[in-house]
Amino acid sequence: MLSNNASEKTVSDVQSTTTEERGHEPTVEHEPSGRSACPECEGQVITEDEQSFCTDCGLIVADEWVDLSPTLNDLGLVGDADQSIETVDPLRTDKGLHTKIGRNTDGRGNPLSNEQWEKVQRLRKWHKRMQFGEKRKRTKRLNEGLRDVEMIGGNLSLPDHVVKMAAQFLRSASEARLPGGRMAWEALAGGAVLLAARASSVNRDEIDVAVATHTKAPHERVCAAARKIRCECGFDAPLIRPNAVMAVVDALDDDAIPGARAVRTWRLAQHLMKLGDQVPVGPGTPRCTVAASALYAADRLLSRKHLTQEQVAVAASTIVPTSRNRIARYSRELVDAYEAEHGTDDPGVGLEEERDTLR
Repeated sequence: MLSNNASEKTVSDVQSTTTEERGHEPTVEHEPSGRSACPECEGQVITEDEQSFCTDCGLIVADEWVDLSPTLNDLGLVGDADQSIETVDPLRTDKGLHTKIGRNTDGRGNPLSNEQWEKVQRLRKWHKRMQFGEKRKRTKRLNEGLRDVEMIGGNLSLPDHVVKMAAQFLRSASEARLPGGRMAWEALAGGAVLLAARASSVNRDEIDVAVATHTKAPHERVCAAARKIRCECGFDAPLIRPNAVMAVVDALDDDAIPGARAVRTWRLAQHLMKLGDQVPVGPGTPRCTVAASALYAADRLLSRKHLTQEQVAVAASTIVPTSRNRIARYSRELVDAYEAEHGTDDPGVGLEEERDTLR
């Protein structure tokens, strides 16, 4: 059996012979071995091919180079991993797979000459045409909406993953053809940010007011857009106003509904709200407006009516602007959804389901 010294000497002789055969001196490297001195004899460590070894005792310090830094896939910056390794950016209409042309500088930051500037202007014009493609108008509006999302996130100092989640929500809204009519792109951008903030661990206190402050749309429309994205696109995001029915009940006059009847009306209205989100009823309407309609519909389903459309509309208007026409229309739709779900207009069925839910 060979001694340790003999074994180490043999390894050193082999390494030296290999180096001489190749006709060049090995290059001294501090990477990837991470050290320049041998841990056994303090001799010099050199790297040849993929091995780092000591020139004195022959101890192999590192056998291969391994890059342990995060990959693009680890960072979530890769598109279709089976197709390519191009990085993607959800805040860009083409996911960032285009060349960014600077305005007045070249790639090294040097100012452009007049001739270069004119050339870049022509390239930028063609770049914009190619970027938006055939669906130019809708893609351009989506591009502006994504810029709004980025602006709102920057003003509120939201984490990067929240902003990118909002961008995905807005993309889904665009694919579902939600923009149009009273549902503007600006409101959808604010609603997407609001949903993303609610779905994350960001502090939710007054987040809806903060988002509306930096959105190019009124607070009412931002909340309506958030509800429309959640209902129409089927996102499992937290409710914007989970206690909307109770907020409308609190806004009513104290003597509007007797105590025992108020509890039954509230519970049945809660059940109607769940049906309204599933159908959905009034997806482009603020949740408090639909909650007021659910409260009125619940009062209609129960015996002996206590509320009028005017009372409910005035109470809901203390939260968001609401009209009697909306209360009438959505309450009818909610009653139709109730009958379609249970096959009857008996309020006891919905109350029993709510009772089981509370248990």
